[in-house]
Amino acid sequence: MAVAFSGGRDSTALLHATLAAAEPLGLKVIALHVHHGLNAAADRWLAHGEALCRRWARRGRPVEFVATRVAGRPGPGESVEAWARQARYRALRAMALARGIDLVLLAHHRRDQAETFLLQALRGGGVAGLAAMPVQVRREAVTWARPWLEMPREAIDAYVRRHRLAHIEDDSNADPRFARNRLRLRLWPALVDTFPEAEAALAGAARWAQEAAVALAEGAEVDLAAAADEASLDIAAWRALSAARQGNVLRAWLRRMSGRAAPASLVRRLLREVPAKGSMRWPAGDGELRSYRGRLRYEPATEPAAAKALPSRSAPTGSPLDLGRPGIHELAEWGGAIEVRRVVSDGLPVALAACLTPRARAPGDRFQAGAGRPPRSLKLQFQAAGVPAWERRGPVFCADGLTVFVPGLGIDARARAVAGEPQVSLAWHARR
Repeated sequence: MAVAFSGGRDSTALLHATLAAAEPLGLKVIALHVHHGLNAAADRWLAHGEALCRRWARRGRPVEFVATRVAGRPGPGESVEAWARQARYRALRAMALARGIDLVLLAHHRRDQAETFLLQALRGGGVAGLAAMPVQVRREAVTWARPWLEMPREAIDAYVRRHRLAHIEDDSNADPRFARNRLRLRLWPALVDTFPEAEAALAGAARWAQEAAVALAEGAEVDLAAAADEASLDIAAWRALSAARQGNVLRAWLRRMSGRAAPASLVRRLLREVPAKGSMRWPAGDGELRSYRGRLRYEPATEPAAAKALPSRSAPTGSPLDLGRPGIHELAEWGGAIEVRRVVSDGLPVALAACLTPRARAPGDRFQAGAGRPPRSLKLQFQAAGVPAWERRGPVFCADGLTVFVPGLGIDARARAVAGEPQVSLAWHARR
């Protein structure tokens, strides 16, 4: 196992206690130290931690000191606290996994938990924020555990005095530029003077919030199963829920689709504006949300706008392509690629696929969706198939002036292979 070790009072006490428990069991403990490069005393903290662990190791304690330096600096306007926290966890995870360790102990205690709850409340955090820090959580192959999260700070102070543990006092803890420091220095003394049990009460409130967060997540999974598929949210099924459940399932769905928590302002806007019918768009982080034909979709916006646009009708016709060969054929000028696969039915004759020409859509283009059905304009066929406008990109593939394959619609029925004929399927992949 490993202990995140800064050299401060709390992490020094936790490392000492962990070694006392590990030694009789024959376990080795790795002290993981992260050098952020943000404080002038950081080199001294590193030297102190290394010297302390070397001294303990000489006394027979099963400890090894491992350190890494974080590269980079916070960007303009970026929170130094948030940047350092994210960089620290990335570095701790990398050091642990490099040594085959999947358990890292953190020295947070009950006052840390109470402060986190209070800060989240002051920032308007939701249930997930008020849940503060979990006692144990597994993320990206590492279990992060806080064995002292129920421990009052006074007990840790007493442990440090009893064992005479040398540690470093971080002078940045007195810097009022940081929100947590302002809370500790100015608000906390007045709070505990007025409410002596504030620490225990706020930490208890965080536990209630943790239970509520789990219940909300489980409820969202039930509602998502009924109102969403892998690609979209059924607006009618979603609107049939109570207002509270609508917000809850929307936040869960947005996290699932985008990989991040949605801002409260976006959730409130969607609750007001998503229509039962019609088409609308909303910016959403690195992507865009779009409603179309009763469904809400998330579209990542990782492609430049110019690449997303359909080439104009004045664009030159492309050269004939040999798409009779299975594989991925890149068409960079069209912002995507065509995938060819061998099939035994419902495909395109190989001989015809070997001489297809990509071009921009034209007013007279017609597409036949099935045998015996009349050819209709591409616009009508897209509408009938429920293909939203943003999925109608890509060139039309033609042979001898006739439409053969259209992204979003497939192979024209007039061009399909007969049974037993060598054939391929085509699939258009727009670069997003």
